[in-house]
Amino acid sequence: MRHLIYPVPDPELPFLGVHFTRRIDGAIEAGPNAVLAWRRNGYGRAAISARDALSILGYPGFWRMAPRYARIGWSEYRRAWSRRAFVAELARLLPGLAPADVEPAGCGVRAQALDAAGRLLDDFVWAEGPGMIHVLNAPSPAATASLAIGREIAARTAARAAT
Repeated sequence: MRHLIYPVPDPELPFLGVHFTRRIDGAIEAGPNAVLAWRRNGYGRAAISARDALSILGYPGFWRMAPRYARIGWSEYRRAWSRRAFVAELARLLPGLAPADVEPAGCGVRAQALDAAGRLLDDFVWAEGPGMIHVLNAPSPAATASLAIGREIAARTAARAAT
């Protein structure tokens, strides 16, 4: 593998699905699974915070969203806990891949904004208040370090200062 390998994204979902990324050191990362994190900074499959879980379960938007994505959610959890299922999904992009070819790696956390109606929000939701400009739902470190987003923040700040 010499390049990135990504599936065609599902326009109904804000997630890419499994993919392959060649790292700068030449190693290859495969992933991710998109599962609900039961802890805000839970960098592990089994990381749970009672406070965070209760916050999720107490949010009406969660209960409106959950039935809509239950099938894919269970599929993602299955892949997160089953190496065989995970590799089978990867092998759709890279035929011949076997479970022995893959070794466990770390977990990451990607925030996904959800409104009270249960809709998964698109990237880059802007929330502004007195003296504040927030970029919500920035999907990756690459997005949070984006010069284009920085220019937009600067333009919004300048526009507010002019009023």
